[in-house]
Amino acid sequence: MKICYLADINSVHTKKWCNYFKKLGHEIHVISLNEGHLDGVEVHCLKVDKAKTKASGVLGKFEYILRFKEVRRLAKEIKPDILHAHYASSYGLLGALANYHPYILSLWGSDVYDFPRKGYIFKKMLQYNLKAADIIMSTSKAMAKEAQKYLDAEMFITPFGVDINKYQPMWNKNTVDQKIIIGTVKALEEVYGIETLIRAFAHLYKSNKNIALEIAGEGSQRDYLLKLCKDLKIDQAVTIFGRLPEEEVVKAFNRFHIAVFPSLRESFGVAAVEAQACGTPVVVSDADGLLEVTVENKTGLVVRERSPEAYAEAINKLILDEALRRTMGQCARVHVENNFDIENNFSKVKDIYENLISNRGSE
Repeated sequence: MKICYLADINSVHTKKWCNYFKKLGHEIHVISLNEGHLDGVEVHCLKVDKAKTKASGVLGKFEYILRFKEVRRLAKEIKPDILHAHYASSYGLLGALANYHPYILSLWGSDVYDFPRKGYIFKKMLQYNLKAADIIMSTSKAMAKEAQKYLDAEMFITPFGVDINKYQPMWNKNTVDQKIIIGTVKALEEVYGIETLIRAFAHLYKSNKNIALEIAGEGSQRDYLLKLCKDLKIDQAVTIFGRLPEEEVVKAFNRFHIAVFPSLRESFGVAAVEAQACGTPVVVSDADGLLEVTVENKTGLVVRERSPEAYAEAINKLILDEALRRTMGQCARVHVENNFDIENNFSKVKDIYENLISNRGSE
């Protein structure tokens, strides 16, 4: 099979898709807006400045439109069995305008939740992009439901699975003579509720100095959050690492005794899945994507209030009960093995690919 992805070659998720199907012996091409490299994959760069086009708003989309002829030319030259765009706005627009079939479109998150709400033109653009696809894939049921507001069509649920051989418990989280580490791995953006986590930690730290907070991620709120920690007088107990490479993310989730994800919105909680795969219990918000990957009161606790005090209460429950942490961590690992093993998730995608090619061949 020859597969061509319209996707950001530098995205860790794009690389997972490429590596899985490359491993099966398929020929993989990626048409990417920006430059990048992946061993064994043919990358075709469109040399578009994504930051510039994003800052230009709707006018910036013309940068993509001007590239559709190049995408169409490349598709005809490569002649893939499947053209698969990842992200329903930018790459989805290129895929729709290329008019190549069979064509699959994958929804990722902000392309469905944020993009169409920017205005009428953006809404119509998303509808156009969705209608152009032979098959639409969504990483979660919640996001599929959101997308169906713009197109009443079948959505195939294809979660972002994790490599359970990589994301796995590495050591026993023994708390004797060591601090309880509370942590998260998320972008430092308002939508992910990092400020709420910091304020919850500050509330707990007043009465318990045997805890620490670790945050891994980059984003527009970094300076604000660092200042907040100083203002709350907890900066000596809080570490903000910045973006971590994948192997360090695995170590971080193993180091955490409790992983917290207080997102205001989440299309699919891949970081929560990664934490649970490492045997770490989670405290999550009731955002739809997080509810889909967490079994309440079994693999973690769900907080339904947007208050630091509510998160502090849930986190403290796990701080005080080591047996509960251990039991939830064990259940979390089994939950991921049964539902989010990347091998099983991609096997479903492979079946979709093969059925689509077979059905078109019989037409």
